[in-house]
Order: sequence, then C-alpha cells, then structure tokens
Amino acid sequence: MPASHTLLVESLPSTVPFVGPETAERSRGMAFKARIGANENVFGPSPKALKAMRAAAGEAWKYGDPENHDLRHAIADGLGVGPENIMVGEGIDGLLGVAARLFIEPGVRVVTSDGAYPTFNFHVAGFGGHLVRVPFRDDREDAMGLARQAGEQGARIVYLCNPDNPMGTWWNGSKIEAMIAAMPQDATLFLDEAYVEFAPEGTAPALDVTNRGVIRFRTFSKAYGMAGARIGYAIGEESVISAFNKVRNHFGVNRIAQAGALAALGDRQWLEAVKSQVAEGRERIYQIARENGLQALPSATNFVAVDCGKDAAFAKSVLDGLVERGLFVRMPFAAPGNRCVRIGVGRPQDMDLLAEVLPQVLETAGA
Repeated sequence: MPASHTLLVESLPSTVPFVGPETAERSRGMAFKARIGANENVFGPSPKALKAMRAAAGEAWKYGDPENHDLRHAIADGLGVGPENIMVGEGIDGLLGVAARLFIEPGVRVVTSDGAYPTFNFHVAGFGGHLVRVPFRDDREDAMGLARQAGEQGARIVYLCNPDNPMGTWWNGSKIEAMIAAMPQDATLFLDEAYVEFAPEGTAPALDVTNRGVIRFRTFSKAYGMAGARIGYAIGEESVISAFNKVRNHFGVNRIAQAGALAALGDRQWLEAVKSQVAEGRERIYQIARENGLQALPSATNFVAVDCGKDAAFAKSVLDGLVERGLFVRMPFAAPGNRCVRIGVGRPQDMDLLAEVLPQVLETAGA
C-alpha cells in the first residue's frame, strides 16, 4: 500500500491562491473581452526581448544555465551590487517558496497583512508556519505595525509588499527604512517590490546588501511584461542569497526566459514607454470611477482599487456584473479592502469597454 501524505499536507485545504482567467473562461464557455484582473502588463515585452526569446526557442533542447550567470551579472551591474547578492528564480512566487523553505519550520511565526498577497500565505502554510495577520490601516499595509507584531510574536519572517497588492498603495523609502530599523534582530523582512518600477521616485528604500535581515524580491512579470515567462530575482546579503542554492530548483528558470530577461534589461526606452502608458491608463481608470460617482484609490502599480462605496457584498455584485459582461477583474479578499474592485490598466479598447459597461453594472447592482 502506498505511503499516505504527511500530516501537514493532510491538514491543508485543497485550494490555490487564485482562480485564473482561463479557469473562469472555461466556466463561462467564452473568452473575456478584456483581461484586466491579473495585474498583467498588457503592453507586453520589449521587442528586443521578444527577438531574443524567439532565437532562444530554437535552442530549447538545452537546459537553461543553472547559475543564471549572465542575467545575474547584468542585474547586479544595474543595481550597483555584486552578482553574489542576486538570486534568479521562477518569478517572485517561486522565490518566495524557496525563501520560505529556508526559514520556516512547523510552528514558526510569520507576520503579514490581513488581505495581502495570498500566494505568500500559501507557501507559509505549506511549510507549517503560523500566520499572524495585521490589519491594513488607511488602505495601506501597516509597516510599523508589522515590525511591532514581529517583536511581540517572536516571528521569524515579516512580509511586506511595497507598492502593495491588492490596494496599489505605497510607502516612501524612508518609511520602509524606519520599519527595517524597528525590526527584531532575529527576524527577516521579505520585501516584495514587484511593482516598484511603476512607483514614484523614492518609493524603494536605499539598497543595503550588508543587512542579513532583508531580502528584496523583484520580477520581470510586471513592468517588463513577461509574466508568462516566470522569471524574477531576489536581492540580499551574500550568505543569505547563497543559502538559496541549498534548496532551489537549479534548472527552474528556462533558457527562453533567461534570454528575454537579459534583453529586456537592455531596452530602457521600452520600459519608460510602458511606464508612461501605465500612468495614462491609471488616470483613465480614475476618470471612469469619477464619472460613475466612485472613488479610486491612488495607485503606484499597474492596477487601481476602485471603492464601490458600500460593503463587500455590493463590491462582489459589481465584480460579477463586470465578469458577466466580459471584463476579467478581481477584488481584494479581506475587509476593509473588499469594498473595492481591482481593475488593471488595459489597452485603450479595454478601458473604453469598462467606461461603457460600468454604469450598467452599477445600476443593476444598485437595483
């Protein structure tokens, strides 16, 4: 008789953090007209990245470089740190899983925000960690509250996303530096900076790779438009980054993604154009919200949380109405954020469709 699952696995729910748009399309029996719910960059990768990936596809019979040598050196050069301070992995999700494995054993306490990025919680649960949740304050993650709870709970890890997902709000770098200074000495901050390229200057704290208590996570999924390639990187102190090698999937990053990411780094012009288009798209969402009597939260990401003005049930009815009319959107999972729907920056035609159907959806939901 085959061995049964571990007790930990048996205790976990059989769920995934997100329902993907493809799953929703299969349930609906039709494709979405506007895919603006998964925080994807609809403007896509740099043409230089696409060219590099097409060329690399012809060599897909080869494994990717397990050391990610060229990409790590290029990232390090751009940041002004050493390649020993960089670890490349399968997007931030994959890197968070490896980092969680480094620090979490059954019963270890981990502090996060109630309603923050659920994939992190998924990894914590998978290694038997105990989550301590701190409420959002004024629609932002309570940075100092997280640090304070880490001390009170004896937590080994604190997770903060800046700019934040799902609300799009952010702290400036000086606030994050104050949080880092307030952290217990035996705790590590997992600082998720997936959206930092979209944020105002000064959002990212100063880069200090001598501090063993901070690991920063960045990605090519958002501003670089390569979410489907699954590639990102961690930045940290040399011995901490080196520890990833003990448990990571050394061939986890494919050759095509490596080539695309390397080329993307070299196309600053495309990155700046994308950032400009995203900023314009955010303004369009703000405008559409105002035209419908709704308030949009200021955002430093490629999505906007729109306050539907009532409770979570009303927001869910708005979300359902948008989905029914062919717009894939999502909403925050926890109060008070779940009074909002989260709308990603789309193509001009996506935004036009949103402007057309939102009044209908609000009328139906209100009735």
